[in-house]
Amino acid sequence: MYSPSQVIVLVTPVFFALMALEWAVARRRGLRAYQQSDAISSLNLGMLSQTSAVFVKLLTLGIYTMAVGQVALVHNDAFWFSLPGWLLALLFYDFCYYWLHRMGHQVAVLWAAHAVHHQSQDYNLSTALRQTSSGPLLAWIFYLPMALAGVPPLVFAVVGLIDLLYQFWVHTEQVGRLGWFDRWFCAPSNHRVHHAINDRYVDKNYGGILIVWDRLFGTFQPEEDSEPCVYGTRGLLNSWDPLWANATIYRQLLHDSWHAQRLGDKLRVWLKPPGWRPADVAQRFPKPAFDLEAHRQRFDPPLSRAMAGFAWLQFAALVAGVAAFLWQADQAPQAQNLLWFGVLLTGQWALGAAMQGRISPWMALLLQSAALATATAALGLREWHWLFKPLALAIALVYVASYADRTLISQSKHGKKQKAWFLGALFFSLLGDISLMLDGLFIPGLVFFLLAHLCYVACFRCDAPWLAHRGALIGIGLLACMVYTLLCLGGLPAALRLPVLAYVAVIAVMAAQAWGRFSVQRSQPAWLVALGSSFFMASDTLLAFDRFVQPLPWAIVGVLSTYFVAQALIVQGCVAGLGLGLKQASHIPD
Repeated sequence: MYSPSQVIVLVTPVFFALMALEWAVARRRGLRAYQQSDAISSLNLGMLSQTSAVFVKLLTLGIYTMAVGQVALVHNDAFWFSLPGWLLALLFYDFCYYWLHRMGHQVAVLWAAHAVHHQSQDYNLSTALRQTSSGPLLAWIFYLPMALAGVPPLVFAVVGLIDLLYQFWVHTEQVGRLGWFDRWFCAPSNHRVHHAINDRYVDKNYGGILIVWDRLFGTFQPEEDSEPCVYGTRGLLNSWDPLWANATIYRQLLHDSWHAQRLGDKLRVWLKPPGWRPADVAQRFPKPAFDLEAHRQRFDPPLSRAMAGFAWLQFAALVAGVAAFLWQADQAPQAQNLLWFGVLLTGQWALGAAMQGRISPWMALLLQSAALATATAALGLREWHWLFKPLALAIALVYVASYADRTLISQSKHGKKQKAWFLGALFFSLLGDISLMLDGLFIPGLVFFLLAHLCYVACFRCDAPWLAHRGALIGIGLLACMVYTLLCLGGLPAALRLPVLAYVAVIAVMAAQAWGRFSVQRSQPAWLVALGSSFFMASDTLLAFDRFVQPLPWAIVGVLSTYFVAQALIVQGCVAGLGLGLKQASHIPD
């Protein structure tokens, strides 16, 4: 029997076939059903909801199973596994879903999860797959009545999947009204109303399979020809970032709860309807009134033809990776799942950031190679690790070398020299990476990284005074002394104490120079470089403690992830600061 994750993989080709049919029908009618970035963003969020569900389904289904065993008022599995039992369970589930869905629009903390599904300003079949990753954490509460009735966990899981799959087809503008069907079932016309933000339509038509629930409980609203639907949320996301899409409402609630003066208001922020704010918070942090006309303007940053092609290739690779992950996830150890989830999440975030112009395609590839290098090292996939670890730094070298804006560099007093030092740092880092992968080359690797850090120091010195921030110098110096002392006390071999001392001193100077540079320039690129230097210190500290003091759990993951974060931040900051690459690369979100 297939697991729910495997069922999703098996039906995915059907989803894509129906989306292709929808696109073709719209094109024949002279309409544009899809925008590339929006569709990829929606599907990106759908994939994230499925991969993250691997880690919460044991919680949600586990709670339900425990509830059936502990609080069920009656146990009659024979009935529930009969045809009438299956139909009643589906009806029961759809009734519970109605109330979950309705409360998802009327309770702020539930809306924070559900809002992800409504953020798209398009309404098409890709919107159906745009799902939350945090919703299951509280959704189980609404299905406890089924546990009380003794509905077996297997029946509960299957009817839940049926209810979810049914709702796919109703997310389209290419199917009009369906007469009597619209009166009984959730159909495209009814669900278009649900996704609309017009005053007449907002917070209506919650039914999953049956629209009868809305007619019974007073939340039904038909679609009117005189009022075309406007889609999205009241307060547009304007981002392709899948992490921000899931976090944005939670961030707003945390902000308002933190700044509310009354203790009761701090709690009410989470439980009141979406948009409710304490009077003192609304006065201190006013928001503009909702303007429907402004929401008709679509967020759609232009993509070059090359970027569009890159996005489709990346998306295809992610679909394949997610399918492979889901197919084996229910049988694989959770530690292994977590590593591959991290790889996929890195790729998804990088794709969204590249489509939005926040990073270049080269940076996206660098991050993805770094994530693969980290996962393959932790899982002992040696040959793949030998490919991806040097590939990450090779991509960084190509990025910096090929995207140089010669005009900007020639106008800078130290531009050419700074770029040369920067490339030298990346080159020696690449040699260090290769050396540390080979047996018996730890000392040469240490020397190469020492040279890389010296190049970074020289690079950071080109456009800033020497060690400009005394506080940073003292703080980082004290931290370096403490780390070195602990290494010596922990068993650092005497033969290595002098070279390690030199290494610690150089990396401390690099970090101090980077933070001093930031104190002078006070720019976002300089801040990224300084932050990257701190991650370098963290990575080398973890490596040294694991090697010379005592083995640390998941040390390779900590060492490589902090190392690649350091390199990526410094590359991004230096590229933006030097005027290399895409102009948008200088923009990093707060």
